[in-house]
Amino acid sequence: MRLGEVGLTEDPTKDQLRQLAEDLKATGFELLDDQKTQLVEQVKSLLIQKVQSGRVEDHFTISKYLSENIYKDYSAVSKLFSEVVGITIEQFFILQKIEKTKEVLVYNEETLSQIAFNLGYSSTQHLSNQFKKVTGMTPSQFKQLGLPHRRPIDDVTQEG
Repeated sequence: MRLGEVGLTEDPTKDQLRQLAEDLKATGFELLDDQKTQLVEQVKSLLIQKVQSGRVEDHFTISKYLSENIYKDYSAVSKLFSEVVGITIEQFFILQKIEKTKEVLVYNEETLSQIAFNLGYSSTQHLSNQFKKVTGMTPSQFKQLGLPHRRPIDDVTQEG
């Protein structure tokens, strides 16, 4: 058993799967029994973990990172991701980095320069520009709000 995954010793019946899906839904989870959906969720999980680690290297490339971790052709994974989620993998990664920036700004943990460095931005200006494009405000304006205007990281699939 790993986070988000369960291995079974025997194949469940259709009724057992239906009941499991209902039970999971009642607790806010869902059963991912489709391989494509599982792959998309794996991509999301890997990118969320990378951003949440706060260690996105300066020359980090999503395609290389995912290829090394899921052993699939990146272009096929990218196409599937866009079809299922409605945005590109790159857009999803940017949205995750912006949510992480919001988190750090809200809790006053680091300077914008430190945040930019930790999330692999080439400069503070690059982060600021991307932040404003996604949120409609600068990081300083966001910080002045003083309220946590954040979304759950697993629900970040659109700008705003």
